[in-house]
Amino acid sequence: MTELVRIDHHGDGGHVAELVLDRPEAMNAVSTAMAQAIAAATAELSQDPTVRAVVLSSTHPRAFCVGADLKERNSFTDDELRAQRPLAQAAYRGVLDLPVPAIAAVDGYALGGGFELALSCDVVVCGEDAVVGLPEVSVGVIPGGGGTQLLPRRVGWSRAAQMIFTAQRYAAHDACRLGAVDEVVAAGTARERALELATMVASHSPVGVRSAKAAMRRGLDTDLDAGLRIEDEMWAATAFSGDRAEGVAAFNEKRRPVWPGR
Repeated sequence: MTELVRIDHHGDGGHVAELVLDRPEAMNAVSTAMAQAIAAATAELSQDPTVRAVVLSSTHPRAFCVGADLKERNSFTDDELRAQRPLAQAAYRGVLDLPVPAIAAVDGYALGGGFELALSCDVVVCGEDAVVGLPEVSVGVIPGGGGTQLLPRRVGWSRAAQMIFTAQRYAAHDACRLGAVDEVVAAGTARERALELATMVASHSPVGVRSAKAAMRRGLDTDLDAGLRIEDEMWAATAFSGDRAEGVAAFNEKRRPVWPGR
């Protein structure tokens, strides 16, 4: 990885991967190079069969990510901005499409594209000092990293409309009350809590967890009948797997399972 992003592995087997945003001098503002680094890191994680959960964190104690690098963009021509667009999209889509559960650990500011990186995760844990928001309309654009689609799916149309149209910033507890983030912990401990949750996830069947995420993601925007068909398809993928056989055997033998992961 580059100096902008790194991947750390935790626990026995390194099944928990931590994707660390590491551009502290710019509060992790997403430059072109940073976007490319995130896209490359998520591609690597998606292809790693040993990874069972991902934590997205930051080295900066006061900022998860402050969004797009507007200093860089200030010098862009229209053609340069157009050229950057697919690179930025690949970064956000890379987080969103991780096949294993992703947990954002947010301390400090998560604004604009930074908040969109967190929203691209399955679970968002915030320190109580966190501040989140999508202020893009205040600088003449719209959220372009998935925010207009992901936030309404979390909080509903009207709450998302208020957050996006007013460009307001929200303290962690207010964001949690709205459903924009999932859990608030003591300041400075979001990473610790996210790693704790990821370790729990990683202790379970990798086939089961990946299949559950796939069923939820694929069924989200379908009608109920279609969603249940997707669920049945993914159930079959687990029911006849080595993980199911091991899970049932371990339960009956009163021992911890040793997941074959297939």
